[in-house]
Amino acid sequence: FVIQVQVLVKVSSLKILITFVIKISLVQKIVAYPLTVLYLIFFGLTLVIFHPIQWFAFNVFGYKALKTTVDTLQFFLMRCLNLLGTRISFNNPHNITTDKPLIIVSNHQSMYDISPILWYMRKHHVKFVAKQELGKGIPSVSYNLRHGGSVLIDRKNPRQALPAMMKFGEYIESTKRAAVIFPEGTRSKDGTPRPFKTKGLEILIKKTPSALIVPVTVNNSWKMLRYGKFPMGIGNHIKFTVHKPLEIANFTDKSELLAQVEQTIVDAIQY
Repeated sequence: FVIQVQVLVKVSSLKILITFVIKISLVQKIVAYPLTVLYLIFFGLTLVIFHPIQWFAFNVFGYKALKTTVDTLQFFLMRCLNLLGTRISFNNPHNITTDKPLIIVSNHQSMYDISPILWYMRKHHVKFVAKQELGKGIPSVSYNLRHGGSVLIDRKNPRQALPAMMKFGEYIESTKRAAVIFPEGTRSKDGTPRPFKTKGLEILIKKTPSALIVPVTVNNSWKMLRYGKFPMGIGNHIKFTVHKPLEIANFTDKSELLAQVEQTIVDAIQY
């Protein structure tokens, strides 16, 4: 009898806990609606305001002014995320040299992976491998992708993508800047990593032989889109972990290097 009572108490407590969690989740979602509207207003205004500033900076003063403008834009885009109660932690314990080109390899959970990488790694002049569609129609973003040194590729057209990646790798090697690539090819909707598609990364490795590969793990960024595009998730803590850089020249077997990079990134993903 005593055991039955204890079981009933535990079941009752579990039901109460589940009900409480559901209510909290529902309240969070309700609150997310007005906060998302507020965020989208400020996010959109920020992009629109910085677009002509970027154009003026680049056309009048050149690349350095554009770079400063883009860095500042990332700072304000992250402040917009604060309106949703979002916190960002960027853990980089490594003193990474600016005298070598970098290939930053990261898992990809949402578009909110991008601004923190640009901001916190800004001294390395970060450039992205981006899909061609992003090169037009988005204020500020499209302009920077076209004029700031990033590469736009047509993922359905190898004849365009492969030469573009080769040229991009040569650019990174000669300027000692940083290339960011998301080898999963698309964003993870629930944080679960997809198998890496390594063709683009292999080309970068071949064309930037003096580079350091910097593995980066992103956690919780996917939660920004847990309800879909609207409303957005609130109160999330997006975490970035920069792992120990690997020197390409130290690996004779590039497949071993690729496997190690993927494993390092995946092992640090929190489910």
